Amino acid sequence: MKVIFLVRYTRMGASSRLRTYQFVDHYRRAGMQCTVSPFFGDRYLNQLYSKKAHNPWLVIVAFVRRLVVLAGIFRYNRVFVEKEIFPFFPAWPEWILRITGKGYIVDYDDAVFHGYDKHPRSLVRYFLSDKISKVMKYASVVVAGNDYIAAKARESGSSSVVVIPTVVDMERYVSGLKKPDRPFTIGWIGSPITFKYLPRLVPVFEALAVKHRIKLAFIGSGRGLGLPNMEEEIIPWSEETEVSGIQKFDVGIMPLEDDYWERGKCGYKLIQYMGCGIPVIGSPVGVNEQIIKDGINGFKAGSLSEWEQRLEYLISNRHKAEEMGERGREIVTKDYSLQAFLKQWIGLLEKSFK
Repeated sequence: MKVIFLVRYTRMGASSRLRTYQFVDHYRRAGMQCTVSPFFGDRYLNQLYSKKAHNPWLVIVAFVRRLVVLAGIFRYNRVFVEKEIFPFFPAWPEWILRITGKGYIVDYDDAVFHGYDKHPRSLVRYFLSDKISKVMKYASVVVAGNDYIAAKARESGSSSVVVIPTVVDMERYVSGLKKPDRPFTIGWIGSPITFKYLPRLVPVFEALAVKHRIKLAFIGSGRGLGLPNMEEEIIPWSEETEVSGIQKFDVGIMPLEDDYWERGKCGYKLIQYMGCGIPVIGSPVGVNEQIIKDGINGFKAGSLSEWEQRLEYLISNRHKAEEMGERGREIVTKDYSLQAFLKQWIGLLEKSFK
């Protein structure tokens, strides 16, 4: 069986790497012939993460390259689409696949529909606000990373909706050894774009630093908070070293705003921390509510006072923090691991549909 994956990014893009690339070798071992075709390349992603203005030529090249791929789409038995075939373009290609009987699976790990219906430009909202609803409706199967996205798919009239969380490979994610004489490390992993959620916790970090020997570690942020009298480690992200970086943490944090975009996130940071046996603290927003089990694998924290109290508890009770980390790893193994969902993904791709 030949399968083509029309993904958004190369392996550098988290959504494509986690929802597609990390499964491809497993699909091939299951007898599938897999072709992965990213829309954007690494140069585009580098500009995105560095917040530089997009080079229009890179976008034009991406559209042309995808058109060439679509010209041969009927050579494949299955078509897998990440988010949409063309960003900021009507759902005509998806409609063509539908009416020709080709069918496709579409996958979402973010509430990308809000990129249209909440867009600051009125013309985008006017012409494309219902674009993702159409993509979902035309799809043979919609795979949603959480219940928030799944609800949108059902509301859009999708005939088949499956919820599969974003997962980690437990053969890669293992617990690390902690050195006894070290500062308590509060860690975060993400991108320069999502770093925006951290500055609000500055008063919390400053208050804790008065009483405890703590360290802040940031993976993939490209910068720190620049707090005086506090040790900060800024760790460059790479797929090869992200696990060893997380293993240095004593707690992994995921602060969020309570807004429409954040409610569609899949809580992947939390899953990464837990996969490495690290307790977690996160904002009680969206799927975080499900992933975090208070007092078992970590804590939910809404207000700044709650953030300070939860971190204070883990700093003062390191043995409890380690126990929570162990329980978190057990939860990930059962509910958020590649090994737990691989058969379901293979079954979706092998299933005959129109």
